[in-house]
Amino acid sequence: MFPFLWKGLGIGSILMKKVVIAGGTGFLGIALKNYFEAKGFVVISLSRSATTQKFTQSAVEVRKRNKDTTYWNGKDLGEWTKHLEDAEVLINLAGKSVDCRYTDKNKAAILNSRIDSTRILNLAIEQAIHKPKVFLNASTATIYVHSETTINTEETGVIGDDFSMNIAKSWEKEFYATEIPSVRKIALRTSIVLGKNGGAFPKLKTITRLGMGGKQGRGDQFISWIHIHDFCKVLDFLINSNVSGSVNITSPNPKTNKDFMSDLRKQLGVSIGISQPVWLLELASTIINTETELLLKSRYVYPQRLLDAGFQFEHETVEDCLKELVS
Repeated sequence: MFPFLWKGLGIGSILMKKVVIAGGTGFLGIALKNYFEAKGFVVISLSRSATTQKFTQSAVEVRKRNKDTTYWNGKDLGEWTKHLEDAEVLINLAGKSVDCRYTDKNKAAILNSRIDSTRILNLAIEQAIHKPKVFLNASTATIYVHSETTINTEETGVIGDDFSMNIAKSWEKEFYATEIPSVRKIALRTSIVLGKNGGAFPKLKTITRLGMGGKQGRGDQFISWIHIHDFCKVLDFLINSNVSGSVNITSPNPKTNKDFMSDLRKQLGVSIGISQPVWLLELASTIINTETELLLKSRYVYPQRLLDAGFQFEHETVEDCLKELVS
């Protein structure tokens, strides 16, 4: 009724600060939700799950999460598309976890969940009247070949040909297939994200405290990693930058598996670390329904574009990252 009054009170600008996160009820999504809400954004999560996942901490928080969550099937247009109107940013994290056995059924689900969600979000943005300014779509640092000697930047990285790398290539191809002139697009080639309450770190901490925190395989494979807080800061930085295209989301200091596990034992005060040869990992992976690639592939990745754009990491080294997580 009195638009000048709303503007004068700053209410209009507050209402415009909206972030939509597809696949927003997992480890990364909840971390981003907390981060952007603390900065004054309204955050809407799109989820294919009817309930909020285990990362919530209380009944009050569960109610709040459910209130801010819209359900979608990840492949069809629906009521959820209204949230894209006047959103500042759309972040897509949707996709079946790769922490499973690579059966034909699971392979199809891994691929389709990524392609379908990316395709329908592109279509929804095209149809939106007031489109998001920035669209950040998940990708993976696994897009690069196994490398123990040559570091992969966005410009020099070698992209190979196997199941995981082809998934990543198809994912980015679908993302860039639709050009929307007013929307800046960034593919997030994300490494292993380390946080206290989710992802790989709690499992690594548990096996290390049980005395099994030695090297996996030969231990020469590199681990590219990023602290969860730096992950959130990177996305915030990219949103407010002019960067577009594919970006490596990882710290500038990857470490070999054997050195990483040694640092973790040191931070946990564990003196014994029994190593696991490849044959034992293969056996264990069949029992716990996962794949050894998650541990044995060398992800030797460097965030050249982030550093060139001026991003400063809060946790640059493994030692500093693990010290904060263990504390």
